Amino acid sequence: MFFVLIAVAAGIVALAHTAPFPFLLERISPDRAVWHMPRTHPATVYLTFDDGPNPSATPELLDVLKREQARATFFVVDRHINENTAPLLRRMFEEGHGVGIHSYQRSLMRLDASAFAAWVTAASDRVARLTGRRPCRAFRPHAGWRTAQMLRGLRQLDYKMVGWGWMLWDWNWYRAPTPEALVPRLVGRVRAGDIIVMHDGHEAHQNADRRYTVDSVKRLVPALRDRGFSFGVVCDPSDANVADSPAPFR
Repeated sequence: MFFVLIAVAAGIVALAHTAPFPFLLERISPDRAVWHMPRTHPATVYLTFDDGPNPSATPELLDVLKREQARATFFVVDRHINENTAPLLRRMFEEGHGVGIHSYQRSLMRLDASAFAAWVTAASDRVARLTGRRPCRAFRPHAGWRTAQMLRGLRQLDYKMVGWGWMLWDWNWYRAPTPEALVPRLVGRVRAGDIIVMHDGHEAHQNADRRYTVDSVKRLVPALRDRGFSFGVVCDPSDANVADSPAPFR
């Protein structure tokens, strides 16, 4: 019985840091984590994209979103932000998309609150230097792995940690993600205020093949619009200028 209790306790601790849904840490700091946006009328869904900017996939994805007149939020990886990808970031801002910070390594979980806040600030400053615009106060941890120290660091910066809805991701259970598999699942599950997460990049490979994301979004946006959904951003980019503090969170 003792070993069963130990195993259960260990499982709870692991889930607190890795669960793809709100769990214990969100109960401790309920004002720092966002896993669902308000249910509004008209019904709005929130497309988010991680691990970019990707020099090949991100431009095509932006083309699709522009053609469909749909807004989204991009959680960009600091190591992929450079002079070559800065035009993609500027385009995100110019076309009304939200831009947030995404981590690319789980080792950030070992940082204390102040060190983590400094890392987020440095990533935000890099975006500002290269684009003239600051990302909004939104952070998404790599694979959703998080700690209490991260949440305390986000509190120091008045940032929010942004998650996603249950099964509203593009991971396809150890099978290659395809539009044929993803789009029906996402369309069937999404409700007003839900956050969807897909990937236009890869944390370790900037030029990773993300054709499935582009092709999925081509089908997903019209399908969701046919169901009456509009498309929003999880954070408002309208005030994100270098001279200002990061744009307020919606």
